[in-house]
Amino acid sequence: MLIEHLTRQLHEREAQFLRRRRRVAETACAPQQRLTIDGGRPREMLGFCSNDYLGLANHPELIAAMGEGAALYGAGSGASHLVSGHSRAHADVEQALAATQSATIPGCEALFFCTGFMANMALLTALGDAKAMLFSDKLNHASLIDGSRLAKAKVLTYPHKRMDLLDALLESSDSPIKIIVTDAVFSMDGDIAPMDKLLALADKHDAYIVVDDAHGFGVLGPQGRGTLAHFGLSSQRFILMGTLGKALGVAGAFVAAHPTVIAWLVQSARAYIYTTAAPPAVAHAVGVSLKLVMGEEGDRRRAHLATLGRSLHESLAGIVEALALTEWSAPDSQTPIHPFIVGDNKNALSLAAQLDTQGLWVPAIRPPTVPAGTARLRITLSASHTEADVWRLCSVLADAAESMLP
Repeated sequence: MLIEHLTRQLHEREAQFLRRRRRVAETACAPQQRLTIDGGRPREMLGFCSNDYLGLANHPELIAAMGEGAALYGAGSGASHLVSGHSRAHADVEQALAATQSATIPGCEALFFCTGFMANMALLTALGDAKAMLFSDKLNHASLIDGSRLAKAKVLTYPHKRMDLLDALLESSDSPIKIIVTDAVFSMDGDIAPMDKLLALADKHDAYIVVDDAHGFGVLGPQGRGTLAHFGLSSQRFILMGTLGKALGVAGAFVAAHPTVIAWLVQSARAYIYTTAAPPAVAHAVGVSLKLVMGEEGDRRRAHLATLGRSLHESLAGIVEALALTEWSAPDSQTPIHPFIVGDNKNALSLAAQLDTQGLWVPAIRPPTVPAGTARLRITLSASHTEADVWRLCSVLADAAESMLP
């Protein structure tokens, strides 16, 4: 019965143009990769789908650092952090990560996690006890949604970035512990949460703010210190999660917060306590990546990324206007994430397929990842892209869009 039930559901997803498929990368993470697609022969593809925003995943210094870390600490950690898996590499990188947030969260400490999903699950289940109430943006990442669902706290959802409605919810709550939960950069739209207004509401209602800065850390703010630095904010009300496998090009995540919050996570966060620590070599490589990201090379890469972003947005908006695609849109973005919203699932898949035939890898994003009727191409830029890469993408995309006109 189970297999038949699952088979029917898979067929239903196929009929709705919602079934997901994987591709096999034959080469290192980079815009130009060799991919095996649906079991065929590997072929060259120019990708606009990676979250390797600064183009560091294949950086020679990080490759060397990973090898150096393995030589120092071995291939694996052997146990959880609270047993014997917490290495000097983990301890050192936690200090370095805390230093990146010391201006935005005064006196903060940091805790290293294997993944961002685990970090958010740990945060929300550990902090969201029965005395707490969580106030969550409707478009938050799945990890924040699932962490909130598993928490014992009551969860209220507010419409995307509607500060007036969040204010009303906070005002009407008599919970002794109020926690606002938000992405800093929303991963499917590329827009930025109004962190200054969120902090003002937190101050007004004596709330704390869990901030998922997965797509801002390394990209936004001075030295890439993230979205809070981008706004120039400073408060101990912030509890920040940042990932290390996107702009930093390695793997893992961290939480930076008041020392008492970190101490409580060590005592109660099941997703931290009951899992094997990430390999120390990964933490060692993250430490090297941080120096690149926070230094002159990081500044150069962020500047190039911003230039590419402006060019891409102008071209996408130009396609929508030139072809009078009134139901499509290309929202402006200050981040490397540029959605090209076409609405219909079939249209999104058709565009992605046409790009694919021209050697361009851009994913079609459909519900439930995005709301129904907002299927899109999610175009992401890397500092490893060139102006010529962006021109090629937009040229092919314009032709593909024109071919779909009635």
